[in-house]
Amino acid sequence: MRLDKFICDCTGLTRSQAGKVIRQKLVTINGEPVKQAALQVKDSDVVCLNDEQLQLIGLRYFMLHKPDGYICSTEDPEHPTVFTLMDEPLIERLHTVGRLDLDTTGLVLITDDGQWSHRISSPKHHVAKTYRVWTADPIPNSAIEKFAEGVMLRNEKNSTLPAQLEILDETEALLTIHEGRYHQ
Repeated sequence: MRLDKFICDCTGLTRSQAGKVIRQKLVTINGEPVKQAALQVKDSDVVCLNDEQLQLIGLRYFMLHKPDGYICSTEDPEHPTVFTLMDEPLIERLHTVGRLDLDTTGLVLITDDGQWSHRISSPKHHVAKTYRVWTADPIPNSAIEKFAEGVMLRNEKNSTLPAQLEILDETEALLTIHEGRYHQ
């Protein structure tokens, strides 16, 4: 990997900022100052910036229980985000895999692996997502057939894809969906 890319991946600096610290002789490889941004870094090399050893973070995958009142966006002026619950370096590189509404609690997957995230959340990959839901009112048995046919959501032009509803109790069910529409 090029030295400037290595520095960017470890620190969050931009390519131009990495080039600047290299030209300022603030970067060493195996104890020797370097000046070439294009220099190839080997796995066995020890790279330091300002005498601090740099380590590649690699791809990260987290499971987080999202509490009520938090949103799954990277920033929001009105509500805290799930990222405020984490203490991770380069947190700005992380994103949620799908979203849960503000008042919904449950498992949220968080990663910086965009390809993996896309495979999990894209409707074209047909990854089933199962939710345990509780309702204020009893769930009628007729809801099973309605979900199997697809449900029309408010402000939508098309109904949802067929979903499976398994009623566990009068006000509790398992809902398996194959897409992730807004407020679904």
